[in-house]
Amino acid sequence: MRRRGATGAGTAVTLAMTVTLTGCARSADPIEPLGRKATERVRSAAPAAQQPYRRWGLTAPLAAAPTPATAPLAGSPGRPADPALPPVVDRIPTRDKVVFLTYDDGAERDPRFVDMVRELRLPVSMFLTDSVVGPGYAHFARLRSVGAGLQNHTLDHAALRGLPYAGQRAEICGQQNKLKSRFGLRPRLFRPPYGTYDTTTLRAAADCGITAVVLWRASMGPTDLSYTHGSHRLRPGDIIAVDPDETRGPPLRERTARLLRQIQRQGLTVGRLENYL
Repeated sequence: MRRRGATGAGTAVTLAMTVTLTGCARSADPIEPLGRKATERVRSAAPAAQQPYRRWGLTAPLAAAPTPATAPLAGSPGRPADPALPPVVDRIPTRDKVVFLTYDDGAERDPRFVDMVRELRLPVSMFLTDSVVGPGYAHFARLRSVGAGLQNHTLDHAALRGLPYAGQRAEICGQQNKLKSRFGLRPRLFRPPYGTYDTTTLRAAADCGITAVVLWRASMGPTDLSYTHGSHRLRPGDIIAVDPDETRGPPLRERTARLLRQIQRQGLTVGRLENYL
C-alpha cells in the first residue's frame, strides 16, 4: 500500500511539473514576440545591406561579361603596314556589350580601391610606370591577387615619339624586366606615355615582347567622361582610361563608381581587356 501511495504522489508531482513547464513555454510576456520580430527584421534587411554593389554606390550589380569570341572581328584598328609590328588599339571590335577600364602610372595606392576591385570582381588593367610606382609595388601585388592585370607604361614616363630606338627600347624593355622581377610576368600590352608614339616605338615594343599598344577611346576625369572621337556615348569595345590624379578631384574609387554607373546606364558592362587582345 505504501508503495502505491508513493507512486500516486510521484504522479501528481510529475503532472504539476508538466503543467508548470508548459505554462512557461506559453509565456504571455509581450517583450518576447517583439524581440523575435525585431530580430527577423534585422535578418531580412542584412542581405541587402551587405550587397557589395550597394556599398560602392551602385544600384544594381555589374552584369557578368560574356566569354569573348575565339576569333576577333575583322577590321581591327591601328594595324601597322608591317605585320611584325604590334597593332595600336583604342577599342576592340566586338559585338559583346563590354567596355574596358584601364588605369595609368600607379600613383594612387588606396587600399579601399583594392577592396572595390575584389568585391565587385572588377576586371581592370593597370599600366605601371616604375618611377611613379616606386616603393608601392606591394599595393599592385594585392591588386593582382584580386584579379587586376598589370601592364607596361615605361620606366620613367618619358614621351617616346622622336627618341632614338635605343632610348625607347630601354624605357619599354626596362619596365618589362622590372615587372618580371617583381611579379614573375612579362606584360603583353603597352601604353606609351601621353599616348604619343612613332614607328620606332612599335619596333622597340615588338622587340620587348609587346603584342599590342593600347590607347583609349574615352577618358574619365575628376567628374565625367570625355571622348576622343567626338562621340558622346560609349560603344561596345571602347577602351577607357581613368585619370588617377587625386589632386584634381575625388579618390579613384569614387570616380570609378561614377564611371560604372554611366556604363550601366548605357546598357554595358566591364570586360577583361587581356581576354580580347
